[in-house]
Amino acid sequence: MPTFTARDGTELAYHLRGEGDPLVVLPGGAMRASAYLGDLGGLTTHRRLILLDLRGTGDSAIPADPATYRCDRQVDDVEALRAHLGLERMDLLAHSAGGNLALLYAARHPERVSRLALITATPWAVGLPVTVEDRLSAARIRADEPWFEEAYPAFEAAWTGRGPFDDAMMPFFYGRWDDTARAHMAAEEDQTNEEASALYGSTGAYDPPATRAALTGLPAPALVFAGELDTGPTPDLARRTAELLPGARFTVQPGGGHFPWLDDPEWFVRHVMAFLTEP
Repeated sequence: MPTFTARDGTELAYHLRGEGDPLVVLPGGAMRASAYLGDLGGLTTHRRLILLDLRGTGDSAIPADPATYRCDRQVDDVEALRAHLGLERMDLLAHSAGGNLALLYAARHPERVSRLALITATPWAVGLPVTVEDRLSAARIRADEPWFEEAYPAFEAAWTGRGPFDDAMMPFFYGRWDDTARAHMAAEEDQTNEEASALYGSTGAYDPPATRAALTGLPAPALVFAGELDTGPTPDLARRTAELLPGARFTVQPGGGHFPWLDDPEWFVRHVMAFLTEP
């Protein structure tokens, strides 16, 4: 397992999967170990994935200062990884909450990004939060699903602050609630650093006006990828994110949830690779 040293001395780990040109991957969670990404639906057939375990997650060390879990303070970790890999510029793919780290990195180091792929990314960094009504409206679209009657009250209670986040609500995060989705969900408990997750987007992490302004000049092509059934970000919110990035490609995966590579791996890989290989 390869490692490198962050600017503050924290030892960070990353995992190599697949063959081909490198693709640096930032996980979501927030602050979930990269293991849940797997091979991203078979993307490893085409690219060599470099999956970073963010500080305090997976095989990366816990930092001496918990304040460094804040999203903007981890931009230096991504830059340290790029330098460690010896890449002048890099293709960068980020999932969910990791999309915020990717956006902040692109805003601070635009010259280091060759392509930027945001996969079901929650765009807090550019001032586009997912509202409770967004989530509930998207969830109600699935009223015909056999699990809806049990799952929806738990989902509603969790997002309105009247109940815990528990397993009963999890079908809404997947386009298909099958054995693959259940196994993926079951692994989550041991993969997330809860302390780090709470600090990731804490006060001071984001400056949306400054980030938006910086991204208007981003020279790298961008992909904003949404799942049709995702409750956050919804396709509409993802579309609004794409409008902030010059010339961004906006793609919605039919039947996709928050982890679209599980719902239809072939569709996911085909469309991500079309973006990564376009002239």
